[in-house]
Amino acid sequence: MIGLGRFGASVARSLSRLGHDVLAVDERPEIVQRYASDFTHVVSADTTDTEALRQIGADQFDRAVVGIGTDIEASVLTVLSLVELGIGEVWAKAINAKHARILDRVGASHVIRPESAMGERVAHMVTGAMIDYIEFDDGFAIARTRTPQVACGKTLEQSGLRSKYGVTVVGVKRRGEDFTYARPETSIVTTDELIVSGPTKKVETFCALP
Repeated sequence: MIGLGRFGASVARSLSRLGHDVLAVDERPEIVQRYASDFTHVVSADTTDTEALRQIGADQFDRAVVGIGTDIEASVLTVLSLVELGIGEVWAKAINAKHARILDRVGASHVIRPESAMGERVAHMVTGAMIDYIEFDDGFAIARTRTPQVACGKTLEQSGLRSKYGVTVVGVKRRGEDFTYARPETSIVTTDELIVSGPTKKVETFCALP
């Protein structure tokens, strides 16, 4: 994990909690000192320097996450250095669309824009009946939503949600009960929460139903 700002430190903590060996790196000695007891390996290094990364053992890892945000030049050069080291997957944080395009071109395997993604997610939840929302790059989305009136008191087969609205109900969460995968005979009540998937626009339309 390179860059121990709020994003980087959060990712590193989550990876450690999941049982992964994390090498946390930041060029600022005071930041390294702050997190020295939080992670197994915390070092200070100039991550734009390929040889410096090699010396701290970065080339021994299968995946790297670059959380450098404000210094775009350092972010890009760090990704390039990691690619040169032959690391299989390089995840990189971008602060805007142009930054994201540059990271993609220099070889980042995955480019993420956490602020933009969270803003989109929150907007969907605020303006509709969505409880949670994930959109993919190919125009496909998955949402957790309250049950619309058109589905109440019917089985999924009876309501015909897929043919009418173009969405698939993947699962149902009933209050006080475990999550269940949806089947044609699954009946829906007003208090159920539905997990639906489909083309983004159709998911948005379905989740906006009263």
